[in-house]
Amino acid sequence: MKPLIRLFFRTLRVVLGPFMLLFEVLSRQKPVVRPAAQQAQVDQDCRSLMLYHFKTCPFCIKVRKEMHRLALPIEKRDAQHDASAKTDLLAGSGHDQVPCLKITDTTGQVQWIKDSGAIISYLNQRFGMLA
Repeated sequence: MKPLIRLFFRTLRVVLGPFMLLFEVLSRQKPVVRPAAQQAQVDQDCRSLMLYHFKTCPFCIKVRKEMHRLALPIEKRDAQHDASAKTDLLAGSGHDQVPCLKITDTTGQVQWIKDSGAIISYLNQRFGMLA
């Protein structure tokens, strides 16, 4: 029974995936526009962030839309199709739950945020005031 259920959901993802990605692009808000110096600082700060995601995960889409709205060039790693990304995610956070934001501070300490709501809240607190 389990293989049949997995096949059903895999088929559903294959069929609905392209529509979900199209919806993501079409429903994006315009990104914020910052002065060049301020955007350069945001770009620099985003180098310490990395988002682990699946392309068609609705929660990941929500986070990517917010990243686009805040004009955040955060590196994205596909933990579904990239084995090394999935291994890094499991080793670092202890789970294969996505979306997951990896934050590395200036001392090399790493923090993981595993919930889409918490990730969006963090991004808005850190970068939303600058918008």
